[in-house]
Amino acid sequence: MKNSLVFIHGLESTAQGAKGQYFSQNFPQMIIEDYVGDFTKRMNKLNSLLAGKNDLIIVGSSYGGLMAVQYSMENESRIKKLILLAPALNLPEFKANSYKPLMIPVIIYHGTNDNIVNPKIVKKIALKCFSNLEHHLVEDDHSLHKTFPVLDWEKLLMTG
Repeated sequence: MKNSLVFIHGLESTAQGAKGQYFSQNFPQMIIEDYVGDFTKRMNKLNSLLAGKNDLIIVGSSYGGLMAVQYSMENESRIKKLILLAPALNLPEFKANSYKPLMIPVIIYHGTNDNIVNPKIVKKIALKCFSNLEHHLVEDDHSLHKTFPVLDWEKLLMTG
């Protein structure tokens, strides 16, 4: 069974941002869409886009990371892996306590110099929400400008 790859951009980004462009060039089969509006509107679009899809590997950046986690908590059996880039899990939209911890593999990359999403707060939340967590604190900013291009995406986007 082939995995379905998904990328969810951040709050003020688009599918045409640097990460979206990278994924569309290197992983043309990846589902990359624009999300606008409030959290509910964005989640409704994500739910309809992924309806009927299984074996999902979702990459979520910042606010997209928050969306990816929320989606996964409601659809865990359909997810193979989450890769979160500076996920905004510290926002009030995230109802972490409403769900049991995710058992699927979750990989987080977060910059120590992130001045938008506090990496320490996110790590505390992540430790409660994910029972199979791989957490990388890297010397970088919120956008992970230095880290993102050098990650082994071929390997990260595989399961097993």
